[in-house]
Amino acid sequence: MLKKIISGGQTGADRAALDTAIKFNLEHGGSVPAGRRSEDGTIPDKYDLTEMDTDSYPERTKQNIIDSDGTVIISHGVLTGGSFLTKKLASKLNKPWYHIDLMEMDEFEGAVTLHDFVSDNYIEILNVAGPRASQDPFIYRSVKSIIETFIYMELMESSQEELRADDIILLQRKIEKFCATLNEAVEFLADTMHLRTRSVIANSPDNQIGSLYFSLADTIKVKLGLDAGNTDLFESCRKELRKGKTSKVQHIHKLDLSKEPMDIEDAAMVILKALRQYLKKNHVLRVIK
Repeated sequence: MLKKIISGGQTGADRAALDTAIKFNLEHGGSVPAGRRSEDGTIPDKYDLTEMDTDSYPERTKQNIIDSDGTVIISHGVLTGGSFLTKKLASKLNKPWYHIDLMEMDEFEGAVTLHDFVSDNYIEILNVAGPRASQDPFIYRSVKSIIETFIYMELMESSQEELRADDIILLQRKIEKFCATLNEAVEFLADTMHLRTRSVIANSPDNQIGSLYFSLADTIKVKLGLDAGNTDLFESCRKELRKGKTSKVQHIHKLDLSKEPMDIEDAAMVILKALRQYLKKNHVLRVIK
């Protein structure tokens, strides 16, 4: 099973891969040019990346191919520039690689073929490459969607028995309360969940957050009205996602955090992670046999 996702930290495909790994508590990393150089300035500190002695993009590309078990390149159309170089270097180094061309397949098919590629080549560390944002403004969302679907497929195969969706007593799928803040949402969910559901969430390890997410995310979105215009809660979740990015980091990297990519699915994960921490801290629970 995949254990780690790495990339070169560039805007677009690289950051989509890293953001998805962070979202699902999956280990991430990768080598980046000296100075954490990227097209939008300096790569944000939230990414756990290794800075090289050289500021060469090709050297960074080569190192990530070497450090991974295989490389997937995702694009809308034929490979050019750094993406084409990635393919060329992977072939030269005799490392497994696969190109997902979204002009020839949709995102779901891309996730299926990625799953087959990872499985067939026994890949535990996956290098993700593709165009930067300035070359393809749609690549971030596409890569994020493909990797999220791929992770779901992996979890469906490996979920522990106590984390199966049919073992968790799901919340009712109807809007019950438009909580304005993350804290309100967490407390409301904790109060309305059955004991077994709270037990499963509180006792789940970090690497199983994905199983919980795919079991509960849709219901959380509906129950709290995230997909029905609850913008106050959405913005509260966005603020939580910004935590750890100090004003110093904002100044150095000139980050416009108000434009940081985030969607309703991301907000649901923020709520789930906060709920898990709340239950771990405020409830002494045991899994009921």
